Amino acid sequence: MDVWELAAYLITGTAAGVLAGLFGVGGGVVVVPALILVFTRVDLAADWIPHLAVGTSLAAIVATGAASAYAHHRRGAVRWELVRSLAPGIVIGAWAGAALAGVLSDEWLKRIFGAFLLYVGSQMLLRRPETAVREPPGTLGMLAAGAGIGALSSLVGIGGGTITVPFLSRVGVDMRRAVATSSACGVPIALAGALGFMAAGWGRAGLPAASTGFVYWPAVAGILVASVPTAPLGAHLAHRLPVQQLKRVFAVLLLVLGGRLLMV
Repeated sequence: MDVWELAAYLITGTAAGVLAGLFGVGGGVVVVPALILVFTRVDLAADWIPHLAVGTSLAAIVATGAASAYAHHRRGAVRWELVRSLAPGIVIGAWAGAALAGVLSDEWLKRIFGAFLLYVGSQMLLRRPETAVREPPGTLGMLAAGAGIGALSSLVGIGGGTITVPFLSRVGVDMRRAVATSSACGVPIALAGALGFMAAGWGRAGLPAASTGFVYWPAVAGILVASVPTAPLGAHLAHRLPVQQLKRVFAVLLLVLGGRLLMV
């Protein structure tokens, strides 16, 4: 790894940490496109760049998600009964998403992530506060919801907050607890997804030596070193900066990145 590559991972981790604290978006929204750019620049496993970007993002989210969940837990904001209801489906869905990614071409995986960025960007620009329309579903309903959240989150390399928070809000969970509960749900998503991407990439030709399947450990380490200490900075800035205006700028950036991934 040269100095430029290490610096890129540190910058990516810093951006992911600050933006997660500032806007409440999952780090994967930033990490995956950044890693696609970096891996392309250093010509790392050219046939598997999107797969490595998603798998590596999920592995990095495990630690940052656990730290975030613990911080929310200390404040008593996590609805653990909902986490327990969603977790079995999340694990099943995350494994399914990783397995699906393993059979998709690099072009299709980039297009799926590009479409997801367009969705997140448009939601950040247009979303109004969610209003509860029903109570949480029963056991089978929560299993199905968890499976859907886990599958899509694993497929695009995120902790699932952009999907889980709206779902929880719609079933009557207040926003503060929805964000906290979503952060706890992000841990099984990332862990199961990362293990799934390791398994899906196991033995594939052309992967770098420092990887386990589709998880590239030097990038994981560089991102974690920078993202864990900078997330509190983002939360601090959220109380001092014009977050809504900045969120619109960030949303436009996501729309541009999503459109770019769809066109390449």
